[in-house]
Amino acid sequence: MTVVIKVGGARAVDPAGALADVAALVEQGEQVVVVHGGSTKVDETLERLGIEPDYVETPSGVVGRFTDEATMEAFEMAFGHLNTQLVAGLQSEGVDAVGLNGVDGKLLYGPRKSAVRVVEDGTKKIRRGDHSGTIKRVNGDLLRSLLEDGYTPVAAPPMAGDDDGDIVPVNTDADRSAAAIAAELDASLVLLTDVAGVYADPDDPDTLIEAVETSAEWADLEAAAEGFMSRKIMAAEEALSGGAPEVTVADANADEPILSALSGDGTHIKAEAVTEEQ
Repeated sequence: MTVVIKVGGARAVDPAGALADVAALVEQGEQVVVVHGGSTKVDETLERLGIEPDYVETPSGVVGRFTDEATMEAFEMAFGHLNTQLVAGLQSEGVDAVGLNGVDGKLLYGPRKSAVRVVEDGTKKIRRGDHSGTIKRVNGDLLRSLLEDGYTPVAAPPMAGDDDGDIVPVNTDADRSAAAIAAELDASLVLLTDVAGVYADPDDPDTLIEAVETSAEWADLEAAAEGFMSRKIMAAEEALSGGAPEVTVADANADEPILSALSGDGTHIKAEAVTEEQ
């Protein structure tokens, strides 16, 4: 079994339990790819540099970071630091981890988007100067080679953005990066976050949606997802449509967060819930 684990980058997420679980899975002979975010670290780096974080809303209602040139530099600094720390943490657990970003070997590749559509004060606008991209290809051969040789890849944005033939590092969403990797490897995907899963009522933890196996249940899940969770559900759909058999959204701060998620905790979304709808 191959498992892709997305470790969140929010301040409220402690990766220690996840790293111990990755070590346990590797010890059992499983192949694991770790993908990490870093939103909080990017904001902290921007603050130290005296740069105000700039978040924008897309016409579809998704809120994301506008990445100008200065923000992109902070992004590279923050993600490089986090990647090294996670690799060191896994090495301390006895895992032969290898750090990668999406530019390495064109692990994550696609066109740069220099302009994005946003909504400001209820008006749709075009903002230029963005350093972001959309993943169109994953270098699965690179990941499979590392896994077959006994290494555990630890991957993260930035991605390799094609800018009129030049390759430049650009921002891309970490959840969707994990989804693209899971789809490429036909692997199960575990999205760890700071809540127990997706709630039918976002304000009530007692309304956890435990299983999504039909198109009707998928529609209910999409309706329930708000804010940051809507991006995770978007990533889940991309992973499942691309070949992942299952996506689980689970609590990163639970005891044994990955092992418990693989054993039934969290929100489990089956591929047939998405493919049945298509």
